[in-house]
Amino acid sequence: MEVIPAQVTLVPDAEDAITSNAGWDTIRHRQFLKEVIARFKEKGIRTSIFVDPDPVMVEGAAATGTDRVELYTESYAKAYEGGDKHAALPFAIAAEKANSLGLGLNAGHDLNLENIARFKKEVPHLKEVSIGHALICESLYLGLENVVNMYIHRLR
Repeated sequence: MEVIPAQVTLVPDAEDAITSNAGWDTIRHRQFLKEVIARFKEKGIRTSIFVDPDPVMVEGAAATGTDRVELYTESYAKAYEGGDKHAALPFAIAAEKANSLGLGLNAGHDLNLENIARFKKEVPHLKEVSIGHALICESLYLGLENVVNMYIHRLR
């Protein structure tokens, strides 16, 4: 609240979790999320809720007053790596639901240079991707400026 970032993304990590492993249950945690989001909105901070690609969870997120949802994309990345040509379908459905409810759409987790172009092509309304981990890892081999430009190219 002191920094006043442009956006916060609420992620339901346990205290002992190393990284995200699931999205919010926006039905069960609706009241908590509403209260937290209201505090951020008082300061003019855009909010996003990390959710699985489930239209019911997207609807639940909309009921909290959030501005956006961020789709948890680990299942897409694994399915894509396994050759699943329909890996993005649940995400496209969730994206359409978010858009119909007036929510902005972010996505992230295990997106990388190999899988991001197809995701962007097949999932409509995408505003932002969380690619920090992959971007830094890929930059160790290819250089930061080069990798940033590679992502920009794939996301166009």
